[in-house]
Amino acid sequence: MNKKTIDPTSSPWAAFGVQLRRSREAAGLTQLQLSKKVDCTASHLSYVELAQRPPSLKLAELADQELKTGGTLTLMYWQLKHTALHEGFPEYVNYESRAEQIRVFEINVIPGILQTRAYATAVEVGYARQGNATQEKAEERVEFRLARQQVLDRDPPPVLHAVLDESCLKRLIGGRDVMVEQLLHLERLADRSNIVIQVAPHELGERLPFTRMIHLLTMPSRKVLAYGETEQRGYIDRDLQSVAAVTKGYDRLGVESMNQADSLAMIRMVRRDLEWTSN
Repeated sequence: MNKKTIDPTSSPWAAFGVQLRRSREAAGLTQLQLSKKVDCTASHLSYVELAQRPPSLKLAELADQELKTGGTLTLMYWQLKHTALHEGFPEYVNYESRAEQIRVFEINVIPGILQTRAYATAVEVGYARQGNATQEKAEERVEFRLARQQVLDRDPPPVLHAVLDESCLKRLIGGRDVMVEQLLHLERLADRSNIVIQVAPHELGERLPFTRMIHLLTMPSRKVLAYGETEQRGYIDRDLQSVAAVTKGYDRLGVESMNQADSLAMIRMVRRDLEWTSN
C-alpha cells in the first residue's frame, strides 16, 4: 500500500497529523486498530493524519492515552487551536515538551507549569476582566496550560527546578480557598523526586539576579535555551554567551534562595495562615 507523505509545514494541522502517524506507527498499530481505541472511524483517522480534517480534543486526548505520548498530541491541539498565546510561547513549549531539565524563576504568580486549574482560571479571568482577553480565550488558555503540565508525567520525566519569588506565595489570587489548594499542590509536587521547589525571600533585596520571569531548558543534545517575556511577546535566546550569563544568574539564585526544606516550611506556613484566617 502506498503511504501518502505529509509536509508538516503545508497547513496548521499537518504537524499534528505527522506526529499522530509517527506515534501510531511507533506503537505498532494500524489506523483501524487505533480508530477503535479513540472512538472514530479508520477513514476519519486517515483524514486527520493527512491534515484533511482537524482532530477533536477527545481524539487527541484518547490518542495520547493509547499511544503513551505524554500528552504531546493534546498539547499540539491546544497550540494550533489557540490564538491568544504570547507570541513566541508556542515555540518555547515545543522545546519544553522535549527538555531533560526545566528551570523556572517567577515573580508575583505561580509558574504555569505548577498551577492548579482553579488558580489558572483565576489568573485568566483576571486578564479577561481587564479586557486583555475574551472569556473564550481565557478558557482556552487554561486548558492549554493544563495540557502543558503533562510533560511532568512523561516517562522518563524531566527534572524541574522552580524558584519562586516570595511574592508568588503572598499574592492572593482567586481568594483564600484557591490559594490554599494551590499551595498544597506545591507541597505535593515537591514530594516528587524530579521536582525541586525553592523560595527566593524578600530579604534577598538587590541580590535577586532577575526582575522578570526566566526559563532555562536543557535539551537532550545538552544545548541550553533561555526564554523570557516582555509585555508584548516572548522570545527564545540561543546565543551561547547570553544564555551562559542567564545560567550563571540562575545558579546564583539557587544558592541565595532558601533550600527546599525551608522553602516548603514557608509554603506550609503561608497556607496554614490562610486556612486559619478563613475559619
